[in-house]
Amino acid sequence: MQSGGWISFADYMESVLYTPETGYYSGGAAKFGAGGDFVTAPEMSPLFGQTLARQAAHILSAVEQGAILEFGAGSGKLAVDLLRALEELNHLPQHYYILDLSADLQQRQRTTIEQHIPHLASRVHWLSALPEQFEGLILANEVLDAMPFHLIVWQDGNIAERGVIWKDHELAWQDQPLVNQELFEIARQLPPADQPSPHAYISEISLANRHFIRSLASLLRRGSILLVDYGFGQSEYYHPQRYQGTLMCHYRHHAHDDPFFLPGLQDITSHADFSAIARTALDSGLELAGYTTQAHFLINCGITDLLTRTPADQPGNYLPLASQVQRLVSPAEMGELFKVIALSKGIEPDTAAYGFMKGDLRRLL
Repeated sequence: MQSGGWISFADYMESVLYTPETGYYSGGAAKFGAGGDFVTAPEMSPLFGQTLARQAAHILSAVEQGAILEFGAGSGKLAVDLLRALEELNHLPQHYYILDLSADLQQRQRTTIEQHIPHLASRVHWLSALPEQFEGLILANEVLDAMPFHLIVWQDGNIAERGVIWKDHELAWQDQPLVNQELFEIARQLPPADQPSPHAYISEISLANRHFIRSLASLLRRGSILLVDYGFGQSEYYHPQRYQGTLMCHYRHHAHDDPFFLPGLQDITSHADFSAIARTALDSGLELAGYTTQAHFLINCGITDLLTRTPADQPGNYLPLASQVQRLVSPAEMGELFKVIALSKGIEPDTAAYGFMKGDLRRLL
């Protein structure tokens, strides 16, 4: 092999997650919900999409004939809940676009949408590539964490890249000097390059995240980008105590840190570095409209008001929804670890900042 048998972890991750037919996101196995490997917020509760619709309505009201573009739409559940709620709010977009790399998931999305909102199905369109330009709301829920990332090792003033080799009939780790110039420039400016440590400091850098934001900034003419994912600002992401990084794998609701276990049959993720997202966005001509926890965002957008629509004296209906809200906003569940960041262009900052009225965390970026 030209690489000498060594490939970057980003290339390994790209292969096991996205190779057609055999990659994790390309295969036919169930991934979302109780029967899959993990549960996302839209799968957990319809209140997530209904609440998100209030932020979406503010964006759409400011962008005439604005559309919605969702990346990585999963089972299609978020699209269903969002469109239903926007119909109720009288802010239905004429077009709801979905860009998903998995043909299997695209089919599941079509089925979900046709079953639950057949009268709105004609508004939903699937894209095979990024549009040249876009106006409206761009939405990505748990997409950043699934993008390939590089593993970097800081030790004794040196910076190396950890990659993957085939050794003794199995996959194994191997470090080599960091030669990618863009990676090196980023790595040498991060906290682990300066902080003393008695051991190697291993963490992630996602060039894919940065390239994604640059692409969105290029195509967005007017509107907002809303990203929901688990992660931290830079100082917390590269905290001295987090020296083993944030790489995590998910298989049948079990979380572990072995990316070589059942390649193609498990999910591989890392947390999002929201400081890198914000910095890339600003450098690309976007405005940072807001950054906060998922709990603050959902509460700001009125999730508790939506809950009270179901009478508490109907426990069979109310209690499951109350439990779902608890999972979405509790610090012990998704409420604190998951963050929401809003980036905008060509609209009033207050429009994009609707869900960020309280709990602003931009100081941490």
